[in-house]
Amino acid sequence: MSLIPYALTRPFLFGMDPEHAHEVTLGSIARFQNTPLQCLWSQSRVSDPVQLAGLRFPNRVGLAAGLDKNGRCIDGLGAMGFGFIEVGTVTPKGQPGNDKPRMFRLPAANALINRLGFNNEGLDSFIANVKQAHSFRKAGGLLGLNIGKNAVTPIENAVDDYLIGLAGVYPHADYITVNISSPNTKNLRALQSDEALDALLSRLQERKLQLQAQHGRVVPMFLKIAPDLDEDQVVVIARTLKANGIDGVIATNTTIGREAVQGLPHAEETGGLSGQPVFEPSNRVIRLLRAELGAGYPIIGAGGVMSGEHARAKLQAGADLVQVYTGLIYKGSALVPECARALKGFKG
Repeated sequence: MSLIPYALTRPFLFGMDPEHAHEVTLGSIARFQNTPLQCLWSQSRVSDPVQLAGLRFPNRVGLAAGLDKNGRCIDGLGAMGFGFIEVGTVTPKGQPGNDKPRMFRLPAANALINRLGFNNEGLDSFIANVKQAHSFRKAGGLLGLNIGKNAVTPIENAVDDYLIGLAGVYPHADYITVNISSPNTKNLRALQSDEALDALLSRLQERKLQLQAQHGRVVPMFLKIAPDLDEDQVVVIARTLKANGIDGVIATNTTIGREAVQGLPHAEETGGLSGQPVFEPSNRVIRLLRAELGAGYPIIGAGGVMSGEHARAKLQAGADLVQVYTGLIYKGSALVPECARALKGFKG
């Protein structure tokens, strides 16, 4: 297990501005990954192999995209015991994101609000970082690469950015995630509507098949959707996924809803709310997806996983795998093996 209990470091980190604490943490992991000092946070990986979307996941617990947007810390984060790591969201060109402050803690709700806005160094830098990572994948860990569109790209031209991202990351990914569900890029969620989604996915799937032939390898492509969808919208998305041959779905991203945090400091900040308040909304979407998609269609559940019990509830709702992000910030890296043990051998 990790040599530094998170209970000792959390007060120090929570005494900082949230984004600064994030940068300090990632900077330290990037600097010390693959060195003897990695033992300070490394943990044994729980073995619970699962076959999904043509891939062998070493266990069912992954890191959600957004924590390591530039792919700098793949090996270091992987050392926490994850079966898979998803990095990004990356956009074709680097961009600074939204104005600061843009990240806020809501400790009473085990939650965060962020309006980062796909801040990242761009595709070339991202791919260079991914190519430098080696130990996590050598040990069997899987890597997902998450793609998005630049803020300055008009929504009607969004497909162009996604096609650039898809071609760029394809040779380096174990799976690819198409992110159309962040609330922090103007009009992005409009791509979840039926006609727009069908147009986007058909173009991406066509290009993916070309890349598959070009590179001689099959890379599954997932779609990441929002929790703020009604039943009819989820049904349309599920049918569009299947109609276009998309390999799987990640449910869900952050929410724009604030009902669960009303009255708390920072609750009215704009942006996406993550953490425990998203637990039930994401589970609702997972249940709807599973009912519409049927058995066997890959679903990764994300949103509000703060314990092994929460992770198990995601699978009971219909997910095959789970991802954590905000839970890692509030509970520390011990959450990873806790969730993996809770899911080991799960039969439904």
